[in-house]
Amino acid sequence: MLKKLLMIAALGAVAAPAFAHDAARAAAQQIIELKDGATLYVFKDGKMSMENKLGRAFRMKPGEVMETKDGQKLMMVGDEVMRLESLLKEGHQGN
Repeated sequence: MLKKLLMIAALGAVAAPAFAHDAARAAAQQIIELKDGATLYVFKDGKMSMENKLGRAFRMKPGEVMETKDGQKLMMVGDEVMRLESLLKEGHQGN
């Protein structure tokens, strides 16, 4: 019985980060996976925000060049780190 409870808890811990991204994914017009494991969120107003491979919003200077998984080059427009951070927190609170 204890083994089953531990397994359920472990599965819940793995699933929680996926739900945390729901608010961010819903707010984004486009989500692009980058070569370094980061994720780029493009919002409806054209501004962008980055999430590192650990799931945290991080700052990137406007005009910096990023590379997508398929080798395309993109230039950062805006820096909506606070927007993404609040969306990620909103997703965590919903769990």
